[in-house]
Amino acid sequence: MMASFFDQFASPSFLGVPLIAIAIVLPWTLFPTPSSRWLNNRLITLQTWFINRFTNQLLLPLSTGGHKWALLFASLMVFLITINMLGLLPYTFTPTTQLSLNMGFAMPLWLATVIIGMRNQPTVALGHLLPEGTPIPLIPVLIIIETISLFIRPLALGVRLTANLTAGHLLIQLIATAVFVLLPMMPTVAILTAAVLFLLTLLEVAVAMIQAYVFVLLLSLYLQENV
Repeated sequence: MMASFFDQFASPSFLGVPLIAIAIVLPWTLFPTPSSRWLNNRLITLQTWFINRFTNQLLLPLSTGGHKWALLFASLMVFLITINMLGLLPYTFTPTTQLSLNMGFAMPLWLATVIIGMRNQPTVALGHLLPEGTPIPLIPVLIIIETISLFIRPLALGVRLTANLTAGHLLIQLIATAVFVLLPMMPTVAILTAAVLFLLTLLEVAVAMIQAYVFVLLLSLYLQENV
């Protein structure tokens, strides 16, 4: 039984071909296509309003040079939210529960921010490794600690997204299993447990959106240090 709880995180395959690529591409087909008409439908209007609000909020602390990343950040945010939300549907697969996929998003984008900082302002970028006013005996130790913390950033991005989604899916499956087990024996307790499951599902919907926002927000903060 315990092994079956983790089967939902295994990458599905058909005839030996992994289907994770389809799970990644599918969300893009669900987005409405903007039209050239003056008046759009409610869905496109809502989508445009959301992207505009998110972009303004995200790029507010960034300088003008960081505004070039607006399209990338907005696309990544919508993509992650869509994948996370679709993963909450029954009999679906959530690609963002795979650490390899999240690291594939985090590592190149983090490396791009570091390269931009080293190219545009190398003195300021290297200055982040040593806080101002550090005592001379602590300089070597702090440089090592700050360097390690710098290289841990992409790992933290990927692990945070993977762990939160994986924990939520496991908790939902555990409580749903408890509801089915308790229903024949103690219907009242099963109903109360189902109510907890409903509230937990609502919480997971919020977590799916918040974790996508946190992922992109941290990337924007890393970019802010280097532009």
